[in-house]
Amino acid sequence: MARASNPRGTTAMWVRDRLDGLWSDEDFAAWYPRDGRAGISPAQLATVSVLQFLHNLSDRQAAEAVGCRIDFKYALGLELDDPGFHHSVPGDFRDRLACEGRADALLDLALDRLKAAGLVRERGRQRTDSTRILSAARVLTRLELLLETVRAAVEELARAAPEVLDGLVTAEWGERYGRQVRMCSQPSHPVSRLTQAGIDGHALLTAVRAQAPWCQMGRQIKVLRQVLVQQFYTDARDRLRLRDEKAGLPPAGCRIQSPYDTDARYVSRNDTKWTGYLAHVTETCDDEDTNVITDVATLVSAGDIKALPGIHRRLAHRQLQPAQHLVDAGYTSAVVIDEAARVHSTELVGPLAARGPNRHRKQQTGFARDDFTINFDDRTVTCPNGRVTSNWVQAPAMAPYLVARFHKNHCAPCPDRSRCTSGTSPRTINFLPRHLHQIQAKNRADQQDPRLAAPVLFPLRHRGHRQRDRQWPSDAPMPLPRDRQGPPPARPDRNRDQHPTP
Repeated sequence: MARASNPRGTTAMWVRDRLDGLWSDEDFAAWYPRDGRAGISPAQLATVSVLQFLHNLSDRQAAEAVGCRIDFKYALGLELDDPGFHHSVPGDFRDRLACEGRADALLDLALDRLKAAGLVRERGRQRTDSTRILSAARVLTRLELLLETVRAAVEELARAAPEVLDGLVTAEWGERYGRQVRMCSQPSHPVSRLTQAGIDGHALLTAVRAQAPWCQMGRQIKVLRQVLVQQFYTDARDRLRLRDEKAGLPPAGCRIQSPYDTDARYVSRNDTKWTGYLAHVTETCDDEDTNVITDVATLVSAGDIKALPGIHRRLAHRQLQPAQHLVDAGYTSAVVIDEAARVHSTELVGPLAARGPNRHRKQQTGFARDDFTINFDDRTVTCPNGRVTSNWVQAPAMAPYLVARFHKNHCAPCPDRSRCTSGTSPRTINFLPRHLHQIQAKNRADQQDPRLAAPVLFPLRHRGHRQRDRQWPSDAPMPLPRDRQGPPPARPDRNRDQHPTP
């Protein structure tokens, strides 16, 4: 009946016909206890999770599809009269999936079977891009964060060591920390309340250290200690002071944003700001093959370039190293391009980030770094007015850059000194070593060639690049439409408690 109603087949049917299923129940034996009542096949639930992502379905919609759609029943090997399962079952399966690196192990199994079926191969072409994932916790102001952190620590101590709170918690504490914090946009006396919350938190940590030192390793106690260090300092008179920019307040991207999701960080990219994570998705993109996701990494860091070494390392472990890896400017640097070629024999294709701000280039006055001539054989640098310096050093603080310094006798009589360097100090030039300098020069020359530059900009965000003339085989199902790549952002659930009890 499935073949009669879908002569060309669907992606769900293709999973069973071409792969005979991505997983078997034996692959999940370690996930479940040996005793207990029988449950639903975990291999079927894993397949449903994949189809749910492809169709962008909610848990309720996925459960209804299993009960109603013939191609889903065909993929899972169910009878036509099988009612499926309750919509709460996929959530329990994902809870098990999130433990102990099981998701990566499951992806490894799926990729092994996809390789055996010839759907993915090593030394092809792959591409990587990132998408944002929102934290499920409510965004807190600075005052709300401190009050909620102290309240969470008090509740943890009330369960673990209630004797510590005797004589410490008063009626005022009950008013401040007796319920979850909800504040208006302009609360009254914010500075004094911030200071009072810091004093209360410090007193709580002191009491724990004196009366119940075993509680210092509690999760909320450790979070309280970190938040207080980030938000306060002690002056010369041993008084607690709020940190500001001058007093070493950590950047927003390094501070804890919620006492319940301590890994989430504030991220700002262009005009988009959010609190959460970045998911880096890598997929194959050969012209004649099906696109297959080969790696997914969820990281706290806001820098794409920090994720690339781990991506290459995992692809090498899976024996899926690409010959050509397409990325955008956030993943590239001359050092990373060179490392990918040397260590993994992978051509990293992507535009280098634009040059940083330079007052000579911005004001179009004086001489920029590109106006100087570098002779790597003679180890000399020549300025546009013909002055030559051989004062060429490699400063550890500037690695991998080399530093060339002109002598004051070179710059003092120069008629362009006021436009080339500030004050009476001579000009200094920073540049990369020869092999990295050549990589940088070639990459920027390629960016000026439209035949080479166009295909490598934002490969995952603009899905049409290099695929406009793609021809699909007649016996293969058409790809399912997706308006975004990677896992969808996890948004807060308005119907549940935004501050769950740990």
